[in-house]
Amino acid sequence: MTDSELGTMIHESVAWRERDALYQSVPGVGPVLSLTLLADLPELGRLSRRAIAKLVGVAPLSHDSGTLRGRRFVHGVRATVRAVLYMAALVATKRNPVIRAFYLRLQQAGKPKKLALIACMRKRLTILNTLARTGQRWCVDASSAALVSA
Repeated sequence: MTDSELGTMIHESVAWRERDALYQSVPGVGPVLSLTLLADLPELGRLSRRAIAKLVGVAPLSHDSGTLRGRRFVHGVRATVRAVLYMAALVATKRNPVIRAFYLRLQQAGKPKKLALIACMRKRLTILNTLARTGQRWCVDASSAALVSA
């Protein structure tokens, strides 16, 4: 399916059009990420934050055995979503005030840049999952900061 066919399908469906507008209400989420989420991640909003992060491949998985404690790594089934989410996280660290503050806090704590970016990807996915589940649009104010920064 081409992008133009997918765009046509979204504009013809009221439910998909609403979901697309909901996703794009978040700063740093453009048409590419929104279309990718609609096409490749229909579970968004139906799974828990941990399950959706594991499905996309942004959850840290342990590599432990007995008393051996290995490094954490990320691995997931939806590599296309993870790739688009990576590029969107780069934009979000500059355009989204919640993600930018989170990214800078992790860097100041001494975390490597790649780890901080993966954490931002997971936070962004968690925010989108919450918005999809509740149907609320993005807004940053004192009353909704807990929802948005969760």
